[in-house]
Amino acid sequence: MTATAAHVEASGPPATPGDLMTGRERLRLVLVLGSLIAIGPLTIDMYLPALPAITADFGTAEAAVQLTLTGTLAGLALGQLLIGPFSDAVGRRVPLLAGLVLHVVASALCVVAPNIGVLGVLRVLQGLGTAAASVVAMAVVRDLFSGTAFAKIFSRLMLVMGAAPVLAPTLGSAVLRWTDWRGVFIALAVFGIVLVTLAVFKLPETLPVHRRRSGGVRGTARVYRSLLRDRTFVGLVLVAGLAMAALFAYVSGSSFVFQEEYGLDEQQFGIVFGAGAVGLIGGSQLNVRLLRRYAPQRILVSALVVGSLAGFALLAFAATGLGGLPAVLVSLWVVLTASGLAMPNAPALALSRHGEAAGTAAALLGAVQFGIGAILAPLVGVLGNGSVGMGLVIAAGMVAALTVLHLVVRPTHLSPAPTH
Repeated sequence: MTATAAHVEASGPPATPGDLMTGRERLRLVLVLGSLIAIGPLTIDMYLPALPAITADFGTAEAAVQLTLTGTLAGLALGQLLIGPFSDAVGRRVPLLAGLVLHVVASALCVVAPNIGVLGVLRVLQGLGTAAASVVAMAVVRDLFSGTAFAKIFSRLMLVMGAAPVLAPTLGSAVLRWTDWRGVFIALAVFGIVLVTLAVFKLPETLPVHRRRSGGVRGTARVYRSLLRDRTFVGLVLVAGLAMAALFAYVSGSSFVFQEEYGLDEQQFGIVFGAGAVGLIGGSQLNVRLLRRYAPQRILVSALVVGSLAGFALLAFAATGLGGLPAVLVSLWVVLTASGLAMPNAPALALSRHGEAAGTAAALLGAVQFGIGAILAPLVGVLGNGSVGMGLVIAAGMVAALTVLHLVVRPTHLSPAPTH
């Protein structure tokens, strides 16, 4: 054994590319990837203050307008399943740039949508384009980091991502001061053009040729089959998806709850929605500190317990009217803070098990997250777009995530599989 080999063996697992990055390089990476991922929350959230206006403009039902949000989530889910394996085969940059261009085109066409049906189809295309940014960013982090380092970087990434839902409704409200809801999609198209430029010049390829996976449809099917046979991975993916569903229930119903039930105007709604996103950001940054002392699975369990209790409190306050709007807002803030703790750790634990297929694993993770969100978010509208319906779906999502974690994942026996 050479001295170098002996040193590597003594010092633990080989360093990942991310371990060799300087602090400044890591910061630059987080800012670039965070900006790219921000296109997702902006696409989902920026038009929320305009949902009542879109309903009136097209003379349609609230549930039909909420389906445009469902269409975006469905596009995100489907797009990730397609883009993940593609990025494992050809690298990260080509799928990212193609997706961003599709998003720009779809956003521009939303500006001239003549009816709610066309707008819904274009929102699906927006979701497909946005999926590339979500998958590639997750895969890039997994290309460079693993395990606890992944969870820490992803928590930092959520700080940047968190600015998008904080700013999105406020930006949407600001746009609505000067124009109608179609102006929101002009802003999204412009932001997409900026991101294409950023991706071209600031994000190098992170998947070397020798690590790329090819094999066509059969090869892709084999990879998905391998992932689905990993009970722990599947359980963690479901946990992440159910926790995300609780968040999307809030996103889907909040504009109607706060503007129509509690009488807030568009600007006030933007402030309230942003305050909730601050809780999400705060939880994700607290997670970085907690990871210095506790294992990711322990934090995940605690976060889901707190989130479930806060979900029940939200439902109780909404149903009884006790405490009014402040009680609803405080319980929502606790749920979102718990989500900020849970959301970095479930993906980190899941993706650490399959570093050899990071793009495909990230795609399945993202598809389940947005797919469950697309299924459950419309339930808020079906239940009447009130605070009770929103509270019921949020509480159910958190409790279901906690149940799956204990029955399927079994966190007390959880340990990441060897990474490659």
